[in-house]
Amino acid sequence: MGKSAVKEKSFSFALRVVKLFQELQEQKEFVLSKQPLKAGTSIGANIREAINAESSPDFVHKLSIAQKECDETLYWLEILHYSGYIKESEFSTAKTEADELLKIIRNIIITTKSKHKNRHNS
Repeated sequence: MGKSAVKEKSFSFALRVVKLFQELQEQKEFVLSKQPLKAGTSIGANIREAINAESSPDFVHKLSIAQKECDETLYWLEILHYSGYIKESEFSTAKTEADELLKIIRNIIITTKSKHKNRHNS
């Protein structure tokens, strides 16, 4: 998967998180719902920053932030699920998407670091 695929997936995931936030607001959950909204939408924002990075280390840094935000989003989804705010089916789908996104981001980081290292060792 390339940069554009991760950009599209992160945007799609952000939309899922926004819809979840709206559903939680309807349930009158006003505190916890903000956490996955912030972290989940930050993933794509950081990926977009990475795409426009000034250097390979800057690219990896921005993607590392996206990776952290993705893992944080998973944490908040687990909290919301196990506290009864979101159903198993909704949690499972969102978790699968987040896990996939996390793997893609990690792979891009590993590949980029490897290429950068090989370039400097040549």
